[in-house]
Amino acid sequence: MKFITKILQHKYWWLALIAFFVAVIFISSLLHAKLDLTQEKRYSLSNATKKLLNNLNEEVEIQIFLTGNLSSGFKKLKIATEELLENYRDYSNGNLHYTFIRPGEGLNDSAKALLYDSLVRLGVKAFKNEITKNNDDSKTEQLIFPSAIIKYNNKLLAIDLMSGKSGMDEESTLNYSEALLEFKFDDAINKLTKKEFPIVAYAAGNGEPAIDFANKKLDPNIFDLLTLMRKNYRFGVIDLNKGFLNADTINALLIVKPSTAFSEQEKLKIDQYIMNGGKVVWFIDKLYAEFDSLLRSKSDFVAFDKGLNIDDQLFKYGVRINGDLLQDLKCAKQPLVTGNVGGKPRIERVPFPYYPLLSSTSNHPISKNLDDVLSIFPSSIDTVKANGITKTILLASDTLSRTISTPAIVSLQSIKSEDDIKYFEKSYVPVAVLLEGKFASLYANRFTDQIKDSIEQLIGAPFLSSAKKTSQQIVVSDADIVTNVVTQTQGPLPMGTQEFENYQFANREFFLNCMDYLVGDASILETRSKDYTLRLLDKTKISEQKTMWQFINIVVPVLLVLLTGGFIQWHRRKKFAA
Repeated sequence: MKFITKILQHKYWWLALIAFFVAVIFISSLLHAKLDLTQEKRYSLSNATKKLLNNLNEEVEIQIFLTGNLSSGFKKLKIATEELLENYRDYSNGNLHYTFIRPGEGLNDSAKALLYDSLVRLGVKAFKNEITKNNDDSKTEQLIFPSAIIKYNNKLLAIDLMSGKSGMDEESTLNYSEALLEFKFDDAINKLTKKEFPIVAYAAGNGEPAIDFANKKLDPNIFDLLTLMRKNYRFGVIDLNKGFLNADTINALLIVKPSTAFSEQEKLKIDQYIMNGGKVVWFIDKLYAEFDSLLRSKSDFVAFDKGLNIDDQLFKYGVRINGDLLQDLKCAKQPLVTGNVGGKPRIERVPFPYYPLLSSTSNHPISKNLDDVLSIFPSSIDTVKANGITKTILLASDTLSRTISTPAIVSLQSIKSEDDIKYFEKSYVPVAVLLEGKFASLYANRFTDQIKDSIEQLIGAPFLSSAKKTSQQIVVSDADIVTNVVTQTQGPLPMGTQEFENYQFANREFFLNCMDYLVGDASILETRSKDYTLRLLDKTKISEQKTMWQFINIVVPVLLVLLTGGFIQWHRRKKFAA
């Protein structure tokens, strides 16, 4: 204390004070510390993110295109992106760099068009940003790119910074997008930097959509599925009649839309694969119900059971796919010919309850913060008792649902009057269920020791009556969630997209989340669970009380300063005059 007093009494005390502040500023520039007081930990990185960044051993370059003259909502998203990437840089040991650039700035129109076309092919999406001028309430539109490109070791990956749910306003959509930023950057960096890719096998032999790599034949209805799998995993086809399912080699088995019955031999192979820790994703259409059948018959038809012979197996594991069709009033629209205009067919998009839009009320990272998922003729699922198995509903219908039991009559006009709406009295009917735990074999206590020896030769491993380690299965009662529509003009559309519908539902994200949870880095998937509470001001009150609050925030502080200064001067004069 005496030392400080002595310095202050020196005639050059002000130089010491300047030196002190320079030292403080220099030291603070070397140290980075933040205190996150937000309830949802908005400004804190997850442990998975920190680990991912600490393990970077080569440089990662990120270019963000969200720049320019932006509306307030997009400015907020830009600031959030910059703050997040600044945090990323701090944990990356100097291996992560980012820049904000404006695509096409300084180029002529033709060069801009070529650049924009190449960005779209990379996966960068354009967005029309509407800006309102406060002085005359006029609006202007400009093209922006709320996207980023990540470069690592000569590899590129584009990510869309925009996320949202159908029906959301722009403000809610941007807040929702902000909540998913960490997951999107983590997921992209992880996919670019990982050196080992899980092996996923596609089951064949039971009428599944065909994949024949040798003869370069592919069912176009799974074009998008195959593209995603080959991009993210080591992917191959296995004929269940001939091949072995080795859980030590194959990380997951994908069963998509079988149309013929499984033999006991095939079921046994799947069962023992699960007992040895294998993971299975079932996309099953229990009933035959296709929209093409309606168009061909031009009348109602009866949806019938395919007889896949897997009911007992799924029941043993903890679920039952019911022989019914699920309808919901929250549904997608189907293009239908409703008449003729000038000799040409008039096509209208009509709500089609057989195409319910699915979501989830659970907090599981697979389906948390996920947009609606488009389903086509789904069935309902019941969970049943299975000791030691945890069941989580990943997707379900909305609050106005009904089920039509077999024989289910499929009609273009399933709702003919307002009276039919009263039958939609079910809520949250499950369509996708996650099963986790140590499963019991369907074939436990069925075989003698002699038969077990022959089974070992069949499956390539000793028979197990119960699982030796924890495993997971995902059962979905609609295979069309992962198929794609094929049009005559555009060819295969992206998964979750309808013809004549300019909107892509979250089918692709749901599928990738399922696979990432089973065979990917589940800790990174956990970052999807972030929630950013939107604390909005009342826009009506802002408009009505604008002048008052401007006066309080601008004029009142100035008046307080002047009054305080005036009072101090008056008090000094009065004191010294006496």
